[in-house]
Amino acid sequence: MLPILLVLLLALLLFGVGFAVKILWWIALAVLVVWLLGFLFRGAAVGGGRRRWYRW
Repeated sequence: MLPILLVLLLALLLFGVGFAVKILWWIALAVLVVWLLGFLFRGAAVGGGRRRWYRW
């Protein structure tokens, strides 16, 4: 988490607020996609068992 914050701070200093927000948006989108893919694959692997969607 700390390296991401450092990259955002560096982008904020070099390019301004808009670019830093854009980077943050893309990071959030990538995390969401990875979480959804993991959820789908884990759900398919578990089968008919009881699933807990809030667990990794």
